Order: sequence, then structure tokens, then C-alpha cells
Amino acid sequence: QVNLAESGGGLVQAGGSLRLSCVASGRTSISSYMGWFRQAPGKEREFVARISWSGGRISYADSVKGRFTISRDNAKNTVYLQMNSLKAEDTAVYYCASAQIMGNYRYWGQGTQVTVSS
Repeated sequence: QVNLAESGGGLVQAGGSLRLSCVASGRTSISSYMGWFRQAPGKEREFVARISWSGGRISYADSVKGRFTISRDNAKNTVYLQMNSLKAEDTAVYYCASAQIMGNYRYWGQGTQVTVSS
């Protein structure tokens, strides 16, 4: 079991920045991959970014590439999502998730709301 807790969401103007954090507890050793996802009202949950245990394998959705940066600090059992140049369409609930095998996200946090005003 891996427990995940997101924080850092809030209200920000377009063009602004936020940094989301996700602290993992429990069997954190099985978290080979950590990912960020988001879900806007009326839309399906979508992939945002993921990072491997070593930090050497990173992937981003095209919609956030160049604006968002994912990182992790294994000593602190924490993954971050630095979000810059935020747009109104970035408004969503953001979730972090843990996967032992890439693509198989077994554990999820409860989400943190990000609202970007125009």
C-alpha cells in the first residue's frame, strides 16, 4: 500500500506559477514511477507528466511541455510538479499516482484543485 497526499493547489492568474507536491508514505519502495494527472469538469482524466525512480526517464503531455516540470526527491518521498505560464485551460483537479510498472497506476491521491483565472 502506498498513500499519497497532494498539496500546493490554489487560485492563480493566467501566466502565473504554482508548485504542487505529493508526499508518499507506506511502501514507497514500490513506486518505480510517479505520475501527475488532471481532470477538469466534464472531461476525462488526462495524463500530465511522469518520472521514473531515478529521475532519468521523464515524459510530459504535449499540452504542458515546456511549461511544467516534474521532479522527485526520493529521500523525502516526494514528487513535485512545477507549473509555469499557467493558462485557463490548466484549471483542473490534479492527482498524483504511483506505479510499480509503467502505465499501471495502482495508488492515487485525493487531488488538489488548481484554478487559473483569465
